[in-house]
Amino acid sequence: PGKKVLIVFAHQEPKSFNGSLLKIAVEELTKQGCSVTVSDLYAMEFEPRATRNDIVGGLHNSETFNYGVETWEAYKRGGLSKDLVEEQKKVQEADLLIFQFPLFWFNMPAILKGWMDRVLVQGFAYDLSKAYDGGLLQDKLSLFSFTTGGSQEMYSKEGIGGDIRYVLWPMQHGVMHFCGVKVLEPHICYAPENVSEGKRKEMLTAWTQRLKTLWKEEPIDCSPEWYFK
Repeated sequence: PGKKVLIVFAHQEPKSFNGSLLKIAVEELTKQGCSVTVSDLYAMEFEPRATRNDIVGGLHNSETFNYGVETWEAYKRGGLSKDLVEEQKKVQEADLLIFQFPLFWFNMPAILKGWMDRVLVQGFAYDLSKAYDGGLLQDKLSLFSFTTGGSQEMYSKEGIGGDIRYVLWPMQHGVMHFCGVKVLEPHICYAPENVSEGKRKEMLTAWTQRLKTLWKEEPIDCSPEWYFK
């Protein structure tokens, strides 16, 4: 109780299955006494492109633009654009980050990838000497909750898509663990569009049940073995 949760939601339609998963998370976590903030990226018309508009004021090097260097310098002097400062503040305050989205092409939707690209800048989320277990966002948890188009069989080691964990490597390990954030087991709803109404209800119930004991869960072992063994 009293925990702060940020849910970053990347779906165009609130009445979608992803929208239902979001609604359940907000209701269940609020009921537990958590304070829940939602960044609804499509509704916010969040800008996914990393451009020089992210820097307010003069550039560190006006000759050649280097996004990584410029945002790092801007972060240090408080010169990042307002939308980034707002998202960073939400991340800073959160004990848990939940990412809710449909899987697009074995990856997160562009708008969510853009959120990662722009919000998790050097100096805020990591530093060259402070990454992975030393990342700057330690003592936070993250959870990737997403839907797929393909079935669970397709995303198995023997399936055409390969193990779903291969897909999770760049997201969970390459982004969250890199920034020092601990990672909970992902929550995956396989092919909700291709199953019966009853099965969809079961999926929603399973999410509700999981959220009830979420704070008792141990993070996964953030090592290549978890993904590839």
